[in-house]
Amino acid sequence: MHTEYTRVVVVGGGPAGMMAGLLLARQGIEVIVLEKHGDFLQDFRGDTVHPSTLRIIEELGWIEEFLALPHSKVRTIGVQTPAGYTDFADFSKIGGKHPYIAFMPQWHVLDFLTRKGSQYPGFHLIRNAEATELVQDADEVRGVRVSTPDGPMELRADIVIAADGRHSAMRESAGLKPSVSKSPMDVLWFRLSRLPDERQTFLHTGQGFVLITIDRGDYWQMAYVIPQGGYATVKKQGLERLRADVGAIDAGLGSRMLEEVESWDDVKLLTVRVDRLRTWHRPGLLCIGDAAHAMSPAGGVGINLAVQDAVATARMLGPVLRAGRAPEERDLKKVQRRRELPVRAVQLAQVNMLADLYPKDRRKTVERPFAARMVRRFSFLNKWTAWFVGVGLRSEHIGPVVAGGGSGAGTSGVGS
Repeated sequence: MHTEYTRVVVVGGGPAGMMAGLLLARQGIEVIVLEKHGDFLQDFRGDTVHPSTLRIIEELGWIEEFLALPHSKVRTIGVQTPAGYTDFADFSKIGGKHPYIAFMPQWHVLDFLTRKGSQYPGFHLIRNAEATELVQDADEVRGVRVSTPDGPMELRADIVIAADGRHSAMRESAGLKPSVSKSPMDVLWFRLSRLPDERQTFLHTGQGFVLITIDRGDYWQMAYVIPQGGYATVKKQGLERLRADVGAIDAGLGSRMLEEVESWDDVKLLTVRVDRLRTWHRPGLLCIGDAAHAMSPAGGVGINLAVQDAVATARMLGPVLRAGRAPEERDLKKVQRRRELPVRAVQLAQVNMLADLYPKDRRKTVERPFAARMVRRFSFLNKWTAWFVGVGLRSEHIGPVVAGGGSGAGTSGVGS
C-alpha cells in the first residue's frame, strides 16, 4: 500500500472540511483534503450562507469576488399559516455589512474555497478519494486508509480532522457514538421552474405538511416537510396528493408540478437526523461539522455551525502545528469546549422550541406555531430570531496576519 506523510489530513470536502483545510494552509501548514466525489455537483445540498459566514469571507478580503457568484438574498423569513402571515426573522435588523442570508449553490461555494486554497502551497485537494478507516496505534489515531481509482493508499498525519458528514465513517472507525435526539421532521426536495419576478412566502403550512420555497433565480427549490418517518405514507398516497398540497398553497406552482415532477425520481428524500457526539475527539482525531453534530435543516444553520467549527479549529490548532508539534488531546478538548455551547443551543431550539413549526400528523393542519405567535405579538423578537439563525452564539472571526510560509496574500492566523 502506497503511504504518504503530511501534517494534517481533512476527511471530507464540504464546507467544514474545505474551510478548515484552507485556513490551516493559509498559516503555512501542510494539509491534504480528501473528497470522495469527483466534483461538488451533488444536488439538494445545504446552500445557505449566513451573515456570520459572509463576515468571515469579508474578513478574508474575498467578499466582492464571492458575491459575484450566482446567488439570491433573503432579508426576511416569512411564515404563512391559516391564522395569518408573520415576519418570523428580519435580518435587516441585525446590522453589519451583510444583513441577509445568501442562497448560493454549494458547489459554487466549494469551488470558490478550492480556488482560494490552491493559492497556498500547503493546500492539497485529492478528489475521488474515500477515507475508509483510521490508521490506529493502540488508542492513538495516526492517519487514514484511502480508496482511490489508482488503488489503496495510506496517509499518515499529526492530526486527522473528520468532516465527513452525518454518516461519518471516521467517527464510526474511532468508536465514537453520538447521542441522538428525535427529529420532528423529514424533507422531500424537488424543483419547480420560476417565472420572471415571481415571489413566494418562504414558509407555508398546510394539512400535515409544511412547504418551503427557496428562490434559485430561474427555479424554486422546494422543501416539502413531513412528519418524521412519514415518507411511506406520502408515497402511498401518490404524487397526486403531493401536487394537490402544493396547488393548495399556490395554483401556479401546482400546475407546474404536473409537467415538472413526473415521477418519484424527481423527488429526493432527506431523512433528518439530529445528533451530537459526547466526545468529539480521540488522540490524533477531531470531528467537526456534521461529523460531530448533525443538525436539522431548520434555518439552514448546519452549514453556518460547520464553518464556525472550522474557523475555531484553525485558530486553536494552527499555532500548535506551526510550533512543530502534534496537537494533544487537551488541544482538541479546547475546540470542543469552544464550539459545544452554540451547537447545544441550536439543537435545543430545533428539537423543542421550534418543534411545533413542523407537522406531526397528516390529518391535521399545521396552525401558527408558538414561536411564530410570539413573534407576531412582539414584533421586535424577529430581530433576535434573525440573529440566532444568522449569527448565533460564539461566532468566529479571522485574526491578524502572522509570519508564516504561505503564498499570495501571505499567511495568516485566525482569532476570535
